[in-house]
Order: sequence, then structure tokens, then C-alpha cells
Amino acid sequence: MLGIHGDKGSIVPSHSRFSTPFFDMNTEQPLEQIRRRILEIVASPGYRPKKPKMFLQELGLTEEDRSIIRRIIKRMVKEGLLAFGKSHLVHPPGQKSRDGGVSGDDDAAAVPKGYAGKAVKTKPSREKPGKKRKTFDDVSREKDERKAKRDAERWQDRESTGQYLVGTFRRKPSGIGFVRLKNADPENPVPDIYVAAHFTQDAASGDTVAVELLAGRTIREEWERNRRQRLKAGKTFQGPEFGERGRVLKVLKRATDRFVGTFYEEEEWGFVRVDGDRFANPLVVGDPGATAAQPGDKVVVEMLVFPDAHRNGEAVIVEVLGRHGAAGLDTLLILREFDLPDQFTEETLAEARRQVHDFFRLFPDDAAAGGANEAEKGDPEEPIRIPDDRVDITEELIITIDPADAKDFDDAISLVKTEEGNWRLGVHIADVAYFVGEGGAIDREAKDRGTSVYLPDRVIPMLPEVLCNALASLQPGKRRLAKSVYIEFTPEGIRTDVAIQKTLIRSTRRFNYTEVQEFFDKPGAFSRTWSKPIREMLLRMRELAMLLRRRRFEHGAIEMNMPEVKIDLDEDGQVVGAHEYPYYDSNRLIEEFMLAANEAVADFLFRRNILFLRRVHRFPALKKMKAFADFLRSLEIDDLDPEKMIADRHLLQSVLDKVKGKPEEKAVHFALLRSMQRAEYSPNGEGHYALASDCYTHFTSPIRRYPDLTIHRLIELVLQGRDPKPPRGPLVTLGEHCSDRERRAESAENELTKLKLIDYLSKRIGVKMEGFVTGIESFGLFVQGIEIPAEGLVRLETLCDDYYRFDRSTHTLSGARVGNVFRLGDRVRIEVVRADADSRQIDFRLLERISKPRGTSTPRKPPPARRR
Repeated sequence: MLGIHGDKGSIVPSHSRFSTPFFDMNTEQPLEQIRRRILEIVASPGYRPKKPKMFLQELGLTEEDRSIIRRIIKRMVKEGLLAFGKSHLVHPPGQKSRDGGVSGDDDAAAVPKGYAGKAVKTKPSREKPGKKRKTFDDVSREKDERKAKRDAERWQDRESTGQYLVGTFRRKPSGIGFVRLKNADPENPVPDIYVAAHFTQDAASGDTVAVELLAGRTIREEWERNRRQRLKAGKTFQGPEFGERGRVLKVLKRATDRFVGTFYEEEEWGFVRVDGDRFANPLVVGDPGATAAQPGDKVVVEMLVFPDAHRNGEAVIVEVLGRHGAAGLDTLLILREFDLPDQFTEETLAEARRQVHDFFRLFPDDAAAGGANEAEKGDPEEPIRIPDDRVDITEELIITIDPADAKDFDDAISLVKTEEGNWRLGVHIADVAYFVGEGGAIDREAKDRGTSVYLPDRVIPMLPEVLCNALASLQPGKRRLAKSVYIEFTPEGIRTDVAIQKTLIRSTRRFNYTEVQEFFDKPGAFSRTWSKPIREMLLRMRELAMLLRRRRFEHGAIEMNMPEVKIDLDEDGQVVGAHEYPYYDSNRLIEEFMLAANEAVADFLFRRNILFLRRVHRFPALKKMKAFADFLRSLEIDDLDPEKMIADRHLLQSVLDKVKGKPEEKAVHFALLRSMQRAEYSPNGEGHYALASDCYTHFTSPIRRYPDLTIHRLIELVLQGRDPKPPRGPLVTLGEHCSDRERRAESAENELTKLKLIDYLSKRIGVKMEGFVTGIESFGLFVQGIEIPAEGLVRLETLCDDYYRFDRSTHTLSGARVGNVFRLGDRVRIEVVRADADSRQIDFRLLERISKPRGTSTPRKPPPARRR
């Protein structure tokens, strides 16, 4: 249906419903034009009474508007603008009908011809005197109230008996939804619960919901039934994984009530189409004159009514972000969409300034490092007062190695050889707990943020910049407070002792990964620029790091070789290219030392029976590992038992080693990554599967991760001689919160990168490039470019060279012809055909397959011809 100004149109926009609040029968607009046109038709010379449906053609409307026209005319009759005659024909008010009846909205009924003045038996009115006639809005409202009452009663009944499940809801554009259960058994994962559109209530993607299972026909039976019907009609069919059917009982927790989208006007009403595919229909925001937004503006809306299967959503605009395509708008969209705080509260900043003042009074010669003003600088003649509980190690040779563009340096390292020939590694971490008191303003905001967020064009820190980039940053030549972990290793790399101290350090020099790697490649070239002690220590560090790394893999750690591609931005934040982020031995050196420190600290707390937040990576689910084993067999790489692969990580590593440098390397890495579970924070005594560590935590980055800060506080209590006993319940809640914040940060980074790449490709439609398959679904292939890391979809309907079938267990699309199979990691050549920022989708067209997949696939027979 088109708008009312078209040749064939509808009264309301095609995305709206008559029962929604914005289409109120008491409202003059947008119905005034329709009402005026109806009056013109009825008052025109030669008008013959007709039924309401006969007005459709003259109004240029369709059959879909038939019921709405009937209701409009009924309202006009009640208002006395029109009248009904015999057979429900529409007349002008008070006009005598052609059959002798009298039409109007009074008490006189139509009188048949020849009966004038005679007693006529009439039907008594069914309406009670004085009772107001219900309008359509009244009926709709009462229906909604009854439904809400039934839903509330159902929830009270299930809540009292505990007969419900809790999970995370996600809605599909078609209106149906799926619920992924929380706290499900990882060894026996269940498919997501399918929720029909009319059972979803007003749940939105990401919401935590209570759901009950429904009896009756299973999803498999319905899927098979729908599949047969669609294939009979000559259409393709995509079905979900088979699971139970359910009904949403109640939305327990909203993921968010604010969304970003594009404002537009239609039929003198304001609408916002939310970015992405969260909502199938736009949201109603009322009178466009009540907002400063202009059509095409990007806005933030706050929900008033969430949409469900029976009504559209309503919202109010709370912020106008700017015109579509404006510089910096993409970053602002992501900040608002993910509710990322871009400013600290004044209370937090005031507390940070007090910390600056106190620190510079303690160390006046370092005042310039924090940008302190004259009032904050202490007396430089005053002697340095080192706290009694700290060890002064400012004379030790200590260095930092970080990325070239790093601003916060929260870790430094040192290494010496003992007289016994052992290694004594020092890992020195900024003592953030000294500046961030538990329960203070800085702590409350840091806890809420959970982590620093690293977006492509900016960093949103967990702590105020004056702390993370100055006082708590281990800058070279500056006295800084630290917690130092000294770990002693035998020449074979076996840990023999751990000592933790509160220290005062001074970094000797700052290095970046690239220059350290250049030194490792050509040590002699730096003999004149770097001192001999530094050069010797760096070489010893590499020796120890490679020793620890070898021992880790011998113990069963898994090395996932997934190169990271970073986009390059210009001064305006626009993509100009991309590069693969290098991973050197210098990176591995820092990685090994931080892993060693984290594991040593976890063991330090565990031996004292202290409950703490661990970094947990659970064993893979058997179901997913079976799928991975099937995938390996399809590539003819190996035939391994899934249970043995889970129990023996060496088998997994042997598979990765076997495909290293081969065309199927990416495919195997992607498939294994999908088989793994996500690491998270929890106090439960579970290890880290990928690291092959029985006890692991995060300690080395308290500037940017809140869980690390909690570990520092526990160590502080232990060093004070106290025995901390944190309760399990709050730790579980904190772990879930920090895990959620970590996922939010990753999602925001990925989404902004995606937006910038969409903008880049939208100006390059038709560009051809190479890529590799990153995902396979029943509706097509996901492909990521190699030179530009944009991921897009090659839709199944565009693969016209064969008849393809999707195999979920092996992650393949197989054609009927021999060897015509698409797998994860396949190298392909593609063309950009669409890049849309509002829907956040990129579409590619497959040009050719570059790498031929390994292994032969049994040819599938083409579908049999139908008998006529």
C-alpha cells in the first residue's frame, strides 16, 4: 500500500496498524482528507446511495482498507455528517431515500412506502437508554486490558510454582523470537526455545525473559510441515535448529530502553526507524512539530511502549545527534546505542583531583607528570617520604614494552639471574587500588564501566585520564606506586617461589613492540644507542619467555593463530585503508610474563583459601566438539573422537599444527573457535581450558579492567596481615556484570568498525576484492575481505550455478555437482553490491572461488522432478 497522495494508497502508512494509539478515531488528522472526500462524493449531483465498501475505488484505496473505511463512515454517521438507510446504504443526513425511507441520525426509522401514518411495529433498540456506545478504541483498549490481566495471572501462577525458565530473548525481523536459556548445562546444551510472534509479548532483543514451554506440535513437526508447503510452492525454506516451543511470560530485565535511528515524517506524523534489525516496523514519535529533529536526522529515542505482535512501538525523541553522514556521527551513534559514558561525573573528577594533590605532596619532583598547578605542587626541597609499607626499588633496571600509540602503561618488567642460576622475573603493576578507594566516587563509576572501551577512533577509559594516563601510568623516569610480583624459575622454567610486595618504582625506559623486535632481529645494530645492561636483559627476557611458552604448550595450552586486521583512519575518522596487526616475539614476551604473573597471583590467593574472581574458560560442549570432528572428517584432515579431543588438548593442537600454512588453515581455526565457549569472570573453582591452567585470574591491568582492581585489593589485605573473606553471592553478581561489560565493549568496537567500513564501501559499489568465508548459514555465505576487513553476506538466492543444501554440522553449503562445496575459510573473489548504514548490512556478489576446498564430497543428487 502506498501513501494517500499516491494513485493507490492507504489511509495510514503501510507499517502502521489501525489499533495503534497514533490512529485515534477522535483525531482529525490524518483522516480529515478522507472524511472531506467522502462528504464531497455524497454531496455531489447524481450521487446514488451505496455501501461503504463502494467508496474504495473513488478514494483510490485498496481492499485492505475496507474495514477502516467502514469504521470511518460509522463515526461520521454518529456525528450526523452521514446517515445509513436500508441495506446499510450511505445517504446524506436527513435525505429521503429512493425507496421511500428516511435517512438520518434521529429516532425516526425508515418507513416503507404506503405505511405513512399507520401504526408500524418496529424492533426495539438493543442499546440501553443513556448507555454510551463503544467506539473501536474502547473495544481495543478493553481487549488489551483483558490480555494484560491474563498475562499477569499466568505469570503469578508460574512464578509461585517456579514453572518457568529464564533466558535471553532475541527477535527476528519477521516477529518470531528465540530464547537462549541461562545457566544451561554446557555439556548438554539445548537448542534455543522458539517463540511464535503472538507469544513474544513486548520483549526486545537482548531482554532477559521468563518463558514457559508449550505442549502440542513440536517445532520439528511444524518445520517439516512448512518446508513441504514452501517447496510445493517452489520456494526455498530456512529452518531453525529444532527446539521446544515456548511463550514469554514476563520481561524480567530490559537490555535497554534507548535506541538510535533515523527520523522521518509521513502523513503528518513523526516516525523513527531504529538502526539494524531490532524492530521490523518504525516507532511512532508523534507530532513532528514537537521536536527539533528534521527528516533524515539521527536521533536517540526512549521507549514508551515496546512493540508486540498486536501493536507498533511508541517512543519519544530525547536527543538529536545530527545529520546523516556528519563527521563523528558514527562514533556518537555507538556511544548512545551501547550507553557508553563519554564523561565522568563532577564528583568523580573532584576525587581524582584530590588524589593528584595528595600524590604530588608525597613526590613533589614528579608534579609535572600530572599537569598539576602551582598550588598542587609540593615543596621540591622537601625530602621524599617513602611510606613504611613500601619497598624502594627505583634503582632497579625496569622497562615497559607497549604498542607505539599506548598512553597508559600499567605493567613493567625486570629480570635478573640469581646466584643459584635461577631466573627472577619481576612483573610490576600500577597500584591503582592506592588511588581508588572501595566505595568512593571513582570506584563506583569504575565498577559501573567495568572496563575501558577501545574504539577505532577513541578510548573511553575506566578511570579518569589524570589517573590512567598519569598517576597510575608507569611513565619512564617518574616515581610510581606499584605492586610487584617476583617469580623465581629454575633454568628449566619451573616456578619455585612467588613474592608480592608494595613497591615504589621508576621505569628506566619505554619501548614499543616494533623496536624491540627490530633489536631481536639485529641485536648488533643497537650497540651504540642502547646500553649494554638493557640489551643483555632483553635477550635474557626473550630466552625465558620462549622457555615458558614451550612449557605451556607442552602442558596442553592451545595456540589460536587468528591474525587481527586493524582499519586505518584519517584525521576525520574516515577509513583510508587497513593493515594486519603484526604479532612479534616482543608481543609474545609480554604475553608470557603477564600470563605467568596472573597464574602466580591466582595460586597465591588460592593457597590462602581466599575467594576471588577468576578468569574462567570452561571445557567445550560435547555437542559442538562432535560438530568440529565432523567438520575435520569432511576436510579429510583427521578422524578424531570428540570426547578425546576435549580431554586431551594436545590432539586439538596437533590438528592446528597439521593445517598450518595450508589453504584450510583459516577454516579449521574458525571452526574450532566456534566450538569454544566464551571466557568470563566467576568465583567458581574452574580453570582456563585454552591456557591449560587450573587456577587463573586477571591481575595485570587494573587501569582498564575492574576485576584486576578487586584482585589488587585482596592482595593489599593479605599484605596487611588480614584474612579477607568476600561473600560468594556478590562476587558471582560482580563477575556477571564485568563479563557483560566486556561483551558490551567488544560489541561497541565491532559495531563502530562495521559502520566505518560500511561508509567506506558505500562509496565504492562495484569494487571487486578477495575475501574468505567466515560463516555459513542456510541463507548464504558470510565473507570478510582480506585487504579491507569488511564482512558481508553472499545471499543464497544469488548462487545460481547449482542447487545448494546447508549442512549445519559441517558448516558447509553443498551443491548437487561433484566437489561444489563452500566451507569456512574458503578463499573467494567478491563484488560489493550494497552497503547500507541504517540496516548495517553489506551485500556481496560471488564472482569466483579462488581456493578449491580440500577433500572430495559425495555428489548430491539433484532434486527429483515432480510428477504431474
